[in-house]
Amino acid sequence: MPLQFFITAQDAKSKARTGRLSLSHGEVDTPAFMAVGTQATVKTLAPEDLSAAGCQIVLANAYHLSLRPGDEVIAGLGGLHRFMGWDGPILTDSGGYQLFSLAPLARVSDEGIDFQSHLDGERKMLTPERAVQIQENLGPDIAMVLDEPLGFPHSRDEAQQALSRTTLWAQRAKEAHSLESQALFGIVQGGGFEELRAQSARELVEIDFPGYAVGGLCLGETKVETESLLDVATDVLPIDRPRYVMGMGTPADLIRGVRKGADLFDCVMPTRHARRGNLFSWRGRLSIKNAAHAEASGPIDPDCGCYTCRKGYSRAYLRHLFQAGEILGQRLMTIHNLYFYQDLLARAREEINRGRFSSWAEEQLAGPLGRDPEGPTGGGGGLRRDRAGRLVSGVSARQ
Repeated sequence: MPLQFFITAQDAKSKARTGRLSLSHGEVDTPAFMAVGTQATVKTLAPEDLSAAGCQIVLANAYHLSLRPGDEVIAGLGGLHRFMGWDGPILTDSGGYQLFSLAPLARVSDEGIDFQSHLDGERKMLTPERAVQIQENLGPDIAMVLDEPLGFPHSRDEAQQALSRTTLWAQRAKEAHSLESQALFGIVQGGGFEELRAQSARELVEIDFPGYAVGGLCLGETKVETESLLDVATDVLPIDRPRYVMGMGTPADLIRGVRKGADLFDCVMPTRHARRGNLFSWRGRLSIKNAAHAEASGPIDPDCGCYTCRKGYSRAYLRHLFQAGEILGQRLMTIHNLYFYQDLLARAREEINRGRFSSWAEEQLAGPLGRDPEGPTGGGGGLRRDRAGRLVSGVSARQ
């Protein structure tokens, strides 16, 4: 079997659970956060840095890699694991979201997505079958079906159409998939409508995937809407299959997602924020750009176990590196943020196993980690349709 999933503990007061996900290239303790390595690299970091930070599984993007250097090139070099020097599990996103966010001239139909490459302008067609072929060439442990995401706001008719197309594409992807060492996940859509989310989940369960993702969240809806839509989906999805929430997000989002029964997460937030000088810690967010750190001799967080903090790199030095545009600063801060995200979910697993996750989650959400904006997620943007009916991009946490 390319995938085995065992639940090891269940919280009594919520859907939170711990599990063990066994894949072709190793095991993952869940709930887990996947570092985003879109171009077959987590920016500024080597695979050894990822391991040291506690990363068990990384994410790469099939759309980007199919355009450059090409999925057949990577296959000829021994597959994605060998290509990027990472011997642990990998999940690849099919690229449906990136087509809509990066290729404003994309046209979607039941056949697939006709798009213009953001690299050279060449027109291409991505079908559910081609998305599977690309990911079989890349050879990750987990591949994703092609889906159609929607930004907020949108109409019920738009959500229903995207749902129906996503189900159609999921069925075609399942029929096309043949790589025995790889697990193919379906993706729940349905927009901002709870009944459509439940319908999408039921239709995917009938197709029978070894795991399921919930997509189209953190694209402009409120935090309350995110939780409600995720809750509806996980009510329907099988208990004994892993659940992956795509593109979620802040530390508070992860805690809420775990509470709703999610097992896997990914987001560019910890790595992108690090490169912009924004750091996460148990004491809350910190901007290294702040002049208050110009002469600060202490580390980002004296209680943190990451390489950056253990080595005693001062906030003053990190601020200097950031102000000078030195890559070392980006690397050291990325290590810290990724370590924090891994530590956050390691503690969540520990609290679930101890039987006190719900009270711990409430404590964290009432403290520094819970001070996230309560307005629309993803910067209030996401994807939308223009007057010509095209899906065009806004601002979101997954771009």
